Amino acid sequence: MLLQAAAYYEARFDHAIDRLIPLLEPVMMVALGGLIGALMLAMYLPLFQMGSVLG
Repeated sequence: MLLQAAAYYEARFDHAIDRLIPLLEPVMMVALGGLIGALMLAMYLPLFQMGSVLG
């Protein structure tokens, strides 16, 4: 009986994960885009500030 219960809950868990992964993909893409944007801003902002001081 415990093996049947384990198989049932494992199937439910697998089904829930299969539904959750497609929902998380857009969130991860937005987070990765924000991280890359922040990194680029951190790299280019000092260059722009130095250019405004010199010119």
